[in-house]
Amino acid sequence: MNTTSNSSRSQDYCPVIQDMVNHTDTGLSWATVVLHGLVSSFSIVENLLILLVVGFRVHRSVISVWILNLAASDLLASASLPFFTHFLASGKSWTMGKTFCRVHSSIFFLNMFVSGFLVAAVSLDRCLVVLKPVWAQNKRDVGLVMRVCGIIWALGVLCTVPYYIFRDTITRVDGGIMCYYNFVQYRPAGDFDLLKLCGARQDTLAYTKLVLAFIIPLVVIVVSYVFVTVEIARRGRNWHSFRFVRLVVAVVVSFVVCWAPYHIFSVLEAIAHYRPSLREVVARTLPHTASLAFLNSVLNPILYVFSCPDLCAKIRQSLGAVLESVLVEDLGELARRRSTQHSISTSEVLLKERSVKNSHSLAGGD
Repeated sequence: MNTTSNSSRSQDYCPVIQDMVNHTDTGLSWATVVLHGLVSSFSIVENLLILLVVGFRVHRSVISVWILNLAASDLLASASLPFFTHFLASGKSWTMGKTFCRVHSSIFFLNMFVSGFLVAAVSLDRCLVVLKPVWAQNKRDVGLVMRVCGIIWALGVLCTVPYYIFRDTITRVDGGIMCYYNFVQYRPAGDFDLLKLCGARQDTLAYTKLVLAFIIPLVVIVVSYVFVTVEIARRGRNWHSFRFVRLVVAVVVSFVVCWAPYHIFSVLEAIAHYRPSLREVVARTLPHTASLAFLNSVLNPILYVFSCPDLCAKIRQSLGAVLESVLVEDLGELARRRSTQHSISTSEVLLKERSVKNSHSLAGGD
């Protein structure tokens, strides 16, 4: 039907979503579940380690503030991965309720926006350091960068609101529950065209996240590093000597490789609203691109370590200190146990000797 009213049946969905509702998903790959579980565990540990090391063992600087915020965003996304793993293990059925469905999905989109904005801001920062060294020396400090990061997080939350509003739990015909968009929520009063409403809302969200979270950051990144490369070449210096530049380039490449497929298929999903032939391939591929996007949160900490030898040394020192503390405690406990056992053994020997002497004394008396 093309038109409906506010009193329409609650099970009416947009065409793309209706196809998903009618689809029976019986495939459950335990290899995929285990892989997601291992990746989520590893990602949480490494991002937490980066936060602890950079936050408490590295001198607070502009660079450390950028890395702290990137790691915080990645840790937030990593913390949501175990719930996605649970969703897969439950036969791709969401069993944790509508509210947490919205929260879980919002974390993914918040990380998407904040990561894009931060990587763009870091690239622009490096550009200003190279092009405007005097300004950077006088104006660029930790306080300024922290305020910029605060604005970025606020913008990320603001951009995430529509994705929170339109998230819903939808029951498929096979009894499974999806945690996905429901653009029929919050319908306008009176008669309206369902197809136009769905198309407008889906197009808005798909193209908004493409432009704000991918294209604009990518343009800022490319332009910034073109200027940086030209300026460094003009000065006759080798840009490979700039370790942090190497780090940012690696983070940017990871960002593009991990997020580009997701945005491409999000746009194809919007196009599939008008072209039904695309719906099956989008439904099969989009979840895999979302998993690839999550992988970005796993790769970034690895890039920090391998691109920054100083950070790697700090991590080794931190792990060494923890291990040393554990070993000292264990060795101390072991020494105490051995000392106690030795004391007991010595006491037993002395008691036996006394017993033998007493026996000999008694025998001599007889």
